[in-house]
Amino acid sequence: MIVIGLTGSIGMGKSTTAEMFKAEGVPVISADEIVHDLYRGEAAPLIEAAFPGAAPAGQVDREILSQKLLADPGGFKTLEAIVHPLVRAREQAFVERARAEGHTLALVDIPLLFETGAQSRVDTVVVVTCDPEIQRDRVLARPGMTQDKFEAIVARQTPDAAKRARADYVIDTGEGLEAARRQVAKVISALLAS
Repeated sequence: MIVIGLTGSIGMGKSTTAEMFKAEGVPVISADEIVHDLYRGEAAPLIEAAFPGAAPAGQVDREILSQKLLADPGGFKTLEAIVHPLVRAREQAFVERARAEGHTLALVDIPLLFETGAQSRVDTVVVVTCDPEIQRDRVLARPGMTQDKFEAIVARQTPDAAKRARADYVIDTGEGLEAARRQVAKVISALLAS
């Protein structure tokens, strides 16, 4: 089984592209979805202990946590030390399950793939990209997003050009959904032929 690592900077279209792989029959797991689940469950008390007030009522309040991290960017390392091992364990269980079910391909959507060294845990890397103006427009259209938050997120991510240079495959989502679907189908065909 080939494990695909899907990544790309914020607003590049990772989630939409992951759904396109899923529509083609590839099992998909998203690190972001795992984190959402962890924030409602096992990670919440750990995050509350490290960031008092960030998990009222036993669930992480992302807005409060975000404010704490903006005020003290050093807190990212603490948060990552709590969350990343839990995410990796869930991803590994997903890969093992997909392999046991006899799938030829499985996709793990990992926003910080290069930043966390996750490329060593996958067989091939697909990077999703688009024009920087499209990226900015997409991200700033999100509820609660500000220019400062966007810039803080981008500053912590490997630059798009560096990601594309390290990718096995690149999918440009700035050309519309149909163009992206065709690119996804080409990647799947290439992987199945390899």
